Amino acid sequence: MRILFALFLFGTGIMTMSFATRGYPVGEAPDEVGQFMIALQKTGYLIFWVGFLKTVAGGLMFFPRTAPLAILMALPYAFNILLYVIFFAHKYLVVGLPDFAACAFLIYCYFDWYRPIFAGPTSTATTELAGGEDAL
Repeated sequence: MRILFALFLFGTGIMTMSFATRGYPVGEAPDEVGQFMIALQKTGYLIFWVGFLKTVAGGLMFFPRTAPLAILMALPYAFNILLYVIFFAHKYLVVGLPDFAACAFLIYCYFDWYRPIFAGPTSTATTELAGGEDAL
């Protein structure tokens, strides 16, 4: 799952960066999704940096050591895509739902790596921050 998600992020990240430099392909009379993408393109920076972040996260996900960090980097994008396809672009649900599901599944798989983030301070760390045992 990690490799498939990495391939998806890396490939779509490069594609998104190319949209930022060459323009988003829309028809003569763009629908709401096309109008939204044209509005984002006019900002001049957002689409490129989203694509860059997706490419970096996808590249990092190929390596087991950096995969947990890459998954956290991809989470805001995956959550944003989930909201985008649910509320705005229903025809892309077939892409958005598996995208978010893959990210959520990988977070579940790597949760032991994330567990210390949610743990409270240890007594050793509290003692060291307070200036040693004499300070308590």
